[in-house]
Amino acid sequence: MSYTNVIEKPRLDVKKQTIATVSAIIGAVVIPQLFHVMGALSGTGTAIGETFLPMHLPIILVGLLAGSVPGAIAGLLSPLVSSLITGMPGQLMLPFMMIELCMYGLFAGLLRNKKMPNITKVLTAQVAGRAVRAIAILFAVYALGNDAIKTAVIWKSVVAGIPGIALQWVLLPLLLYRIENTRKHE
Repeated sequence: MSYTNVIEKPRLDVKKQTIATVSAIIGAVVIPQLFHVMGALSGTGTAIGETFLPMHLPIILVGLLAGSVPGAIAGLLSPLVSSLITGMPGQLMLPFMMIELCMYGLFAGLLRNKKMPNITKVLTAQVAGRAVRAIAILFAVYALGNDAIKTAVIWKSVVAGIPGIALQWVLLPLLLYRIENTRKHE
């Protein structure tokens, strides 16, 4: 008997991957707006988005459900679409958000068929996305001489986002469990 660390999940056709990608982009634009409304009502403003990281949820989810290409594309495009429609994220952070979310979707997708707990997949995608974002910021500051952004933003965003990171640990495995069980019973 041989042990394998891969789960054979069916590959989605191009139509389903496209629908998943577009749905994730829409989710990554709409869900943060709901948080911004809650922030406005509570008086916390946009800080609630930085705390709960609502844009990350649909991107990691689409990677885990549809694969690395839909995840990476949705992650790359959703901050751009959101910025064009809503003005958030702002121009200073936009390229870093695009890189970060692209990496979340890519790494989540690469883990899609790996035999490991879903929470481990989420955590791995989170660490990889934040690490690549940190590298991009450090490169912009030290190699390109960008003085408009400070390296302290790397640590500040991690600390500020701890509730959102924890929310992803709870919500994403539950959503994946629910979706996968629904698929098994169809």
